[in-house]
Amino acid sequence: MATPAKTGRERQEESSNAGGKPGLRKPVFTKVDQLKPGTGGHNLTVKVLNSIAVLPKGRSVSLHLRQSRIAECLIGDDTGCIIFTARNDQVDLMKPGATVIIRNAKIDMFKGSMRLAADKWGRVEVTVPAEFAVKEDNNLSLVEYELVNIAEE
Repeated sequence: MATPAKTGRERQEESSNAGGKPGLRKPVFTKVDQLKPGTGGHNLTVKVLNSIAVLPKGRSVSLHLRQSRIAECLIGDDTGCIIFTARNDQVDLMKPGATVIIRNAKIDMFKGSMRLAADKWGRVEVTVPAEFAVKEDNNLSLVEYELVNIAEE
């Protein structure tokens, strides 16, 4: 006996989970040495090597900027390291020696070099200590990139 074809709505209900929400994808974790300029959506598990507080410079610093905290943190895994720009609450989590999971991070360019950042769509959370040793001799933030415009002929 043949079963009737399912409608689009029935197929959609089957594919969604019990909560009625669409199924969430498992995060794909990348390694530090795979980061490239102008990319985003990176998930990494890294160790914090150091954290240096940075103050915004300039005479016309607004009240909003005075209240924000920024720290440059050298983070890494077993493939390399990069500078992570931590903002406000993230600064407290980035303690030297801590292992953190950074979700939905993006690569910002600062003076021709790569910096990792997690904006309002990203997330930083402390996790259990990792077993890997950080490869400090492969610092991606020391590589200088140059923007080249290709003229169309």
